[in-house]
Amino acid sequence: MFSILLPKRLRFAVSILVLSLPTIAHANAGNDNADVTGESPDRNLTGFEALDEEQPLWEFGVGGGVIDVANYPASSERNFIALAAPYLVYRGDVFRVGGGGARAVVVEKGNFELDLSFGGAFSADSEDNSAREGMPELDFLFEVGPEIIYKVKDISFDGGGNGRLNAKLQTRAVFSTDFGRIDQRGYVIEPKLSYQQRGGLFAKTGLNISLSATFASEKLHDYFYQVGNEFVSDERQAYDAKGGYLGSELSIGFSFPVFENARGFLGGSASFHQGSANEDSPLFEDDVTFSIGAGFVWRLYESDAKASW
Repeated sequence: MFSILLPKRLRFAVSILVLSLPTIAHANAGNDNADVTGESPDRNLTGFEALDEEQPLWEFGVGGGVIDVANYPASSERNFIALAAPYLVYRGDVFRVGGGGARAVVVEKGNFELDLSFGGAFSADSEDNSAREGMPELDFLFEVGPEIIYKVKDISFDGGGNGRLNAKLQTRAVFSTDFGRIDQRGYVIEPKLSYQQRGGLFAKTGLNISLSATFASEKLHDYFYQVGNEFVSDERQAYDAKGGYLGSELSIGFSFPVFENARGFLGGSASFHQGSANEDSPLFEDDVTFSIGAGFVWRLYESDAKASW
């Protein structure tokens, strides 16, 4: 899921299989880093296979879920989304599509990974948002850019199970689209600490905790918080947004077996915007917002071939 991130916006996996990036593929050719099961810095510990199990090269199934989330960073209005759709996971040496979104791995060696990653977020309806009433709607957002992942520490529990602490740094260009046109909306930089654990308390239950901070260019802050003279009203004064700190997010999620080849997910997050660059905007409503969601995936088919990482 983007996994790139603007706090308090709905994030989801963009299931895009990149067909050809020959330069990146060449850069990764001959890579000898991923021949040990579970050694990839971005190996997911909360899915079907434990860290010491091989993962299928590809899998296909169905998934669904619901999430309640703020319309945009620091918005008091909510957006409730319910989705059900097929899902595809592909774990190639270079191209990968899965729970972390779509990405092309440039370098993966030891505890370090550098990739080109993709992400996105759903649109928000201004007609249902009192602060933005009469203003243009916030369109679907998608992002692309480099991501660095560093495996800080692996942990093995005496009673069985594994944990992993990763440090990540994402830098992405952000675009909006109404599927009729595409507009560039600036850039985000996001450092993140992420901890995953499988086992420990329950053998097949996964835990994920992450803490991140997001900094954005003025152009993206303008998209959320700028109020032009044409949109001034009795309740909304003109405002010129500036770039800088956007907010921080603390999230926690659990995954658990439902039945064979099916897993459920529960999660939530709190986003903190105290000290944000645009606290004075009339479109900045709440210092703290929350999101909560639940879902499932049901794996219907998997390949006999195994991923090398």
